[in-house]
Amino acid sequence: MTRLDNLLRRLCKLSFFAAVFCLGVPGSASAQDEVVTRVVPKSAAAIKQSFAPVVKRAAPTVVNVYVRHRIKQSVSPFFNDPIFRRFFGQQFGVPRERVQNSLGSGVLVSTEGVVVTNYHVIRSGGESEITVALSDGREFRATLILKDEQTDLAVLRLDGDGATFPAIQFANSDGLEVGDLVLAIGDPFGVGQTVTSGIVSALARTKVGISDYQFFIQTDAAINPGNSGGALVDMDGRLVGINTAIFSRSGGSHGIGFAIPSNMVQVVVQSALEGGKVQRPWLGASLQPLTSDLAESIGLERPAGAIVTRIHERGPAKGAGLEVGDVIVSFDGKDIQDPEALEYRFVTTGVGNTVELSFFREGKRFRTTMTTVVPLEDPPRDARDLTGPHPFAGSRVANLSPAVSTELGLDDDGGSGVVVMKVERRSNAGRLGLRRGDIVVGVNDQEVESVKQLTVLLQFRTDRWRLAIERGGKVFDLTVRG
Repeated sequence: MTRLDNLLRRLCKLSFFAAVFCLGVPGSASAQDEVVTRVVPKSAAAIKQSFAPVVKRAAPTVVNVYVRHRIKQSVSPFFNDPIFRRFFGQQFGVPRERVQNSLGSGVLVSTEGVVVTNYHVIRSGGESEITVALSDGREFRATLILKDEQTDLAVLRLDGDGATFPAIQFANSDGLEVGDLVLAIGDPFGVGQTVTSGIVSALARTKVGISDYQFFIQTDAAINPGNSGGALVDMDGRLVGINTAIFSRSGGSHGIGFAIPSNMVQVVVQSALEGGKVQRPWLGASLQPLTSDLAESIGLERPAGAIVTRIHERGPAKGAGLEVGDVIVSFDGKDIQDPEALEYRFVTTGVGNTVELSFFREGKRFRTTMTTVVPLEDPPRDARDLTGPHPFAGSRVANLSPAVSTELGLDDDGGSGVVVMKVERRSNAGRLGLRRGDIVVGVNDQEVESVKQLTVLLQFRTDRWRLAIERGGKVFDLTVRG
């Protein structure tokens, strides 16, 4: 027996080394363990394993994203009052410009200078100047070509004047397994590009509350502030996810980080390159999670799946034969644990493809096929920015339709009405507490069915506004002074 064999056998008595590479060393593993192919180090140098080759492949594609937000604000709420202007001068209350800086990470996904990052990295209430710094020290101005709040992703294009950039290769995130080694690359705390290692701790995390599409890779690779938008890569240096959030009570890494799967990232990047808007397929049904009691009542062994609670009469689900009460348990052969998992599968499939759904009805399993289509925009959205002396001033509203419901991540129940698309923070609507996705049900005891009707109702002056707002399936009655 060689000196190297003796050394390896001695090391294998230590639990750490035994777990890492000792399977296959003579006298250290059973025949059953050797079913999995592993490589035994052939020399002392081979023992000194390193992630350096992976880092050299992936690190040049990870960039720093610097954003300067220019926000105009007034120094006083009385700047429009002529009396105050008379005593304090015409410059009193003139809006001033405030600059906010933010820092994040991004990943080059095209040799033409296309960068993907998190939406929350570039999000701004004013004008923004975006600068991207490469790992080799070069800096470029960048233009925002797509921002998608629902997925928390944004796509930038570098003003490189014909330069060629390094680009990362996408991996199929559906091929990941719990326990796979991964590296997180980004710029935590602005200290410079940093690499951390870990494993895939969990897949398909859907109860995180980060974005509308809840389907995340969980990793214990250290992710800290500034890592947002950076790369999560596999051992081939390919992109498996975009680091987006951490679970932390202190602001630092506690070993629970979340990344958006690369399959979702690819959809958003492709949408940016093909037209600048993410097209999401339309199911035409409302879903809810399956509880243990519901699963038992319909004869399922475990509470996994998405139960259909409503069907749109003109939607694809209706055309595929689905009914209220059906439990969808599989999508193209992939198990469905909850509604969020089904929504993720739909989005990453894209428009114009045929998919197979498996579902339970009255204790029996059925299969059906469905072609993914874009949602209807009927009625037309008629989006308007509301202004004037009323509670909705500073909001943007639109007619509710399947297209608008899909865009806002709302249940598509086929109903009509007016939905809030956007709210300016410092406005009547913002102070009232209106949010994106709120549905205006009534104004002054009049039911609201369209944007046109709402604008007419808001023209009438009143001492008190009686409002009915639907949020999360519940209707709230509010009384606001005129």
